[in-house]
Amino acid sequence: MDATARRDRLRALHAEGTFVLPNPFDRGSARLLATMGFAALATTSAGLAATRGHLDMDVDRETLLAHVADLAPATDLPLHVDAERGFADDPAGVAETVRLLAEAGAAGVSIEDWDPAAQEITARDEAVARVAAAADAAADHGVVLTARCEDLLHGVDDLDDVVDRLVAYRDAGAEVVYAPGLVDLDAVRRVVEETATAVNVLLLPAGPTVADLADAGVRRVSLGSALAQAAHGAAVEAARAVQVRGALDPGGPRVPAALAAEAWAAGGDPA
Repeated sequence: MDATARRDRLRALHAEGTFVLPNPFDRGSARLLATMGFAALATTSAGLAATRGHLDMDVDRETLLAHVADLAPATDLPLHVDAERGFADDPAGVAETVRLLAEAGAAGVSIEDWDPAAQEITARDEAVARVAAAADAAADHGVVLTARCEDLLHGVDDLDDVVDRLVAYRDAGAEVVYAPGLVDLDAVRRVVEETATAVNVLLLPAGPTVADLADAGVRRVSLGSALAQAAHGAAVEAARAVQVRGALDPGGPRVPAALAAEAWAAGGDPA
């Protein structure tokens, strides 16, 4: 599937129904998820950072571009990319990041409004301008743009502001809107109704199920860094068992041999 077909496929997935967008953190996990039958994949900023031994939002744009260039050709699935704040201080730089990610193979890109340098949510007008620049660049390449409001992840418990920002981001050109941290179904329904566009919700352990979110009208359900955390957590638990008991746990998590064989056989090296 070429780049245009992948982008068309990702856009079509948002048109109706609900799909799960899992987040691999390396080429092997991408191939496993593709073999399991998922329709599209997404990067995770926290998962990528963890594989590099960093905290979330502590990798640079070149590292992300190399990651995307590695993952995009690893499967036939569309790859959506978590581009954090766009790795730029101004809208023109955000647009350049979208262009570079598209050239690296991204079918979709997300831009968020949390500024880690300032440790604050970007002012609304500035955030809208950044989304508009990203939307123009995304349109030039056929890339699906998601705009994220980070209020709920950073202590701003204000659903009115969340909805207001998401509507403004939609009006600026975002095709998908996303407010990670939504756990109340009434709040999810409000976001779906008032934004009147495709909505992504982060699946959380204490939150609604995929079926609940589908009933609420959510188009896309993503997993964020959950798979990366599970993988690294399993590694820590296995190593701890050796430290404590001097033996590996025979009941610990393992990749089924048949699944691994199919996944590894399916993928060639990136072109």
